[in-house]
Amino acid sequence: MIKQRNFAAIDIGSNAVRLLISTITEQENKEPIFKKTSLVRVPIRLGSDVFMTKNISEENKMRMLDTLNAFKLLMKSHKIEKYKACATSAMREADNGQEVADLIEQKTGVQINIIDGNDEAAMIAATDLNELIQSDKTYLYVDVGGGSTEFTLYSNGDTISSRSFKLGTVRILENIVEPGTWDEVESWVKEATKNYQKIDLIGSGGNINNIFKSSGKSVGKPLSFLYLSSYYQLLNSFTYEERITELNLNSDRADVIIPAAKIYLSAMKWTKARRIYVPKIGLADGIIKSLYQEGV
Repeated sequence: MIKQRNFAAIDIGSNAVRLLISTITEQENKEPIFKKTSLVRVPIRLGSDVFMTKNISEENKMRMLDTLNAFKLLMKSHKIEKYKACATSAMREADNGQEVADLIEQKTGVQINIIDGNDEAAMIAATDLNELIQSDKTYLYVDVGGGSTEFTLYSNGDTISSRSFKLGTVRILENIVEPGTWDEVESWVKEATKNYQKIDLIGSGGNINNIFKSSGKSVGKPLSFLYLSSYYQLLNSFTYEERITELNLNSDRADVIIPAAKIYLSAMKWTKARRIYVPKIGLADGIIKSLYQEGV
């Protein structure tokens, strides 16, 4: 007997707002199968407001309202059984973040959970990451967002340490990373990994997914440090417009992809990692997994 259930996750990030719809197929005496049915992404870029002014602008407040209204209708059409909306760095730091969340709930019925960096890291870790992690190896997991980057060290199948830093693509673009942040991240990564000989990176986030897709590599194969480094140089050799026309990047991806690549490359240098694995997972996948596990 097969039973299919539809769940949804809304990820309100500093760069974009996403709706992920997943169909979960349940079979007797078998592990459930999670399949992504639909992904809708709207590049609102809340971080540009918040990291500069500490507030979500009126224009973006209205765009958020329209987007969440549309998501509500899409979830209704997909017959969603259960959903959860989580907001990260930008809404967390906005002075009017809770006020905007309250307005959205009042107008659309969608309740937004504003989560901290540790919750974010824990939710992402709840995804299919364990299928990738080999129990006899050491990995540094790096999730790059618009407002923050989450680092988690895994060794022998266990989580060793985890930390969230205010180092994100939108912050770097707007030139508002606090002085000393890069040094702080570097020293944390080096300290956390100093007792481990061979480390591989695991990267997640829209930018590294995009780079992986352009590499033509098959799923499960890692990117080399050399490939990522040369691709970073290629990105830098083009103007913003050329990245859109020559590399076929979306306009809201063509600028943030450079600081994202820099973060991944820096983490690889600090850990002397030669390879980075790119599973297609993120916060939205973690939300779906945790929602499903709550009801099991």
